Amino acid sequence: QVQLVESGGGLVQAGGSLRLSCTASGRTFGNYAMGWFRQAPGKEREFVAAVNWIDSITYYANSVKGRFTISRDNAKNTLYLQMNSLKPDETAVYYCAATSRKNINLRGAGSFDSWGQGTQVTVSS
Repeated sequence: QVQLVESGGGLVQAGGSLRLSCTASGRTFGNYAMGWFRQAPGKEREFVAAVNWIDSITYYANSVKGRFTISRDNAKNTLYLQMNSLKPDETAVYYCAATSRKNINLRGAGSFDSWGQGTQVTVSS
């Protein structure tokens, strides 16, 4: 498994932006599909975005499409999530995830086998 550490969370006003980072170690980063999920208090963990391992095709939840951008820098073993036009209901702990499995549904949390500890994002109204 790969070890993941998120950073970049914080407090931002509605309409503002944040960029999350996830640094990986332990395995060859480029062999992993990567994703971002979030979990608000009392709610289930939900898919935000993912990027495939071989062709870097990206996938987004409909709710963030056009505002969030997922990207990866394999040379730096780092995954990013640029979040723009943030909304108060997007307050949550954001988790980075990785999987080496192929031909899977990258929108499902169960497809990922390595998780970071999470970073808190708070959007004030």
